[in-house]
Amino acid sequence: MARHWRAGAAGLAVLGLTLTACGGAKIGDNASGSKGSGKCGTFNLAVNPWVGYEADAAVVGYVAQHDLGCTVHKKDLKEEIAWQGFGTGEVDAVLENWGHDDLKKKYITKQKTAVAAGQTGNIGVIGWYVPPWLAKAHPDIKNWKNLNKYASKFKTSESGDKGQLLDGDPSYVTNDAALVKNLKLDFKVVYAGSETALIQAYRKAEKNKEWVIGYFYEPQWFTSEVPLVKVDLPQYKTGCDADAAKIACGYPTYNLDKIVSSKFAKSGSPAYDLVRNFKWSNDDQNTVAKYIAVDKMSPDAAAKKWVEANKDKVDGWVK
Repeated sequence: MARHWRAGAAGLAVLGLTLTACGGAKIGDNASGSKGSGKCGTFNLAVNPWVGYEADAAVVGYVAQHDLGCTVHKKDLKEEIAWQGFGTGEVDAVLENWGHDDLKKKYITKQKTAVAAGQTGNIGVIGWYVPPWLAKAHPDIKNWKNLNKYASKFKTSESGDKGQLLDGDPSYVTNDAALVKNLKLDFKVVYAGSETALIQAYRKAEKNKEWVIGYFYEPQWFTSEVPLVKVDLPQYKTGCDADAAKIACGYPTYNLDKIVSSKFAKSGSPAYDLVRNFKWSNDDQNTVAKYIAVDKMSPDAAAKKWVEANKDKVDGWVK
């Protein structure tokens, strides 16, 4: 999920807050584990709130537990809070980082509590999308310059007298509000509330021929169900998003990467080698995400199914 996302005000809460996490783990629990000398011990894995990341964590956690004997603690955390956990030992790894040069500067360069652990193999794309029926009926809507022509069609009770641009979880901070303002678009950003709600809005729009335009991204299993059509925003050029208030360009393409705590990288834990070696494709992630989101499999069952079908790939991670 999410994406060129930075944690909002809620995400700046201190790690000491007690937040329930997967597997019963809580922020504030003793998470130092017994790593060292090649023994895995406790492996604390952050899980950010989108199903693609959940797929990453499901598979890495499953392999860590079943192949390496780790005690895996998955912790449901917003991005900024997860990075705060590197310095306390409460988070060992973030498996899917979407850019976040700001967090890298703070935690890797300045605080030195985190280090990069290589790319995931996933290519991240962010943009504005419309349902297929709409792109077919009005082909010119695929160019941002024509959006004001159709703004009234996108009006909702939430957007008032402007067209609605639908975003996802309100804790995600995107460039969309700045884009709307700086491109002089007659739209208002409205939050669906979650990734699931955003998907349902697109699904309903395609089924009922409703007018919806919003933020979306790849990799995402949903695009195999409803092949959303991307709207062309002004081309991204290096530095065009340097000033958040003045952004008037589309999003870059992201080579998604992994970040781990400095302590974890030096621990001797085989889980670190697993994270460093973990690499798969957008199709791989979408497959597992679909098992979870559509087939309603548990993350562990989804991971087991994928791992058993991809033993050669997994063997390369735990060599």
